[in-house]
Amino acid sequence: MHSTETERTFPPAAGNRHAALLGIGTYRPRRIVTNEEICRTLDSSPDWILRRSGISTRPFAQSDETLVEMGATAAGKALAEAGMAPTDVDQILVATMSDPYGTDRLADEIGRRLGVAARGWQVSAACSGFTVGLTLAASLVGSGAARNCLVIGVERMSDIIDPHDRGTAFLFSDGAGAAVVGSAAEPGIGPVVWGTEPELADLITVLPEPEHDGHPYLRMKGSSVFRWAVTSLPGVVTAALERSGLTAADVQAFVPHQANLRIIESVADSVGFPEHVAVARDVVDQGNASAASIPLALDRMRTSGTLRGGGLALVVGFGAGLSYAATVIRMP
Repeated sequence: MHSTETERTFPPAAGNRHAALLGIGTYRPRRIVTNEEICRTLDSSPDWILRRSGISTRPFAQSDETLVEMGATAAGKALAEAGMAPTDVDQILVATMSDPYGTDRLADEIGRRLGVAARGWQVSAACSGFTVGLTLAASLVGSGAARNCLVIGVERMSDIIDPHDRGTAFLFSDGAGAAVVGSAAEPGIGPVVWGTEPELADLITVLPEPEHDGHPYLRMKGSSVFRWAVTSLPGVVTAALERSGLTAADVQAFVPHQANLRIIESVADSVGFPEHVAVARDVVDQGNASAASIPLALDRMRTSGTLRGGGLALVVGFGAGLSYAATVIRMP
């Protein structure tokens, strides 16, 4: 039997809009830790650390530099650059792997600290989290579900590092980076290439350890992660360029997750970026800040003049999962 009532349908989706980065902000902790200090508790040498990772120093957050404070500070700078007020934000996406709660609570707390009434969500994609967050924000803006989004990568990796672990103690660091994603006349965030390698998930883990009173520590099989990164990431980067209709010569900068200088340089060489393409090496004095590493590196390249406003940057995050996410962005 046919209903005599008018059929009800969902309202049509908003027309596709273009999304772009409108502002970037960062926060680097005050305390700088040298390789010599790391070796006071780690059975290693400063020279070995430098050869192994390319890292000479890294910042560690102090007690007042909480995830909330660092994330809110970076986000406030991004909003200021975009010329926006907290009330202009419709969504907050926070990428982190060092939040002890592992829920959306951190995103909500950062929102309250900023005075943003919008709901916050946590992106659990480890070192890929910021790039994943940018892609999600671009989808929200492009679909009309949000006007403006804050994407924040913030970490206190020093909280989850075992200072005696030769595989991780010298690599990781703390900090925050944020970006405002909003509508623009032209696309500013390209198609994403992303995925996971779940069969390799045990290469990087953060689990409570009974022998350490249940404290969660990051554990990593570094050699295996290195092999995966240098063999798999060049294909991911090339695919991201192709989906954006670009070549390696068309971008101004290559900004990979700052995991290890040897990985960065190997992937850049394999892709074949020409000499005029700047390669981010923020890892040298920042270390591996996980989800915060890409925005920190972007901001440093911009302030140093190696990445100009309007320039294209190929960004690729990779890490625990094993997960990866790559896209091309246009700098604000």
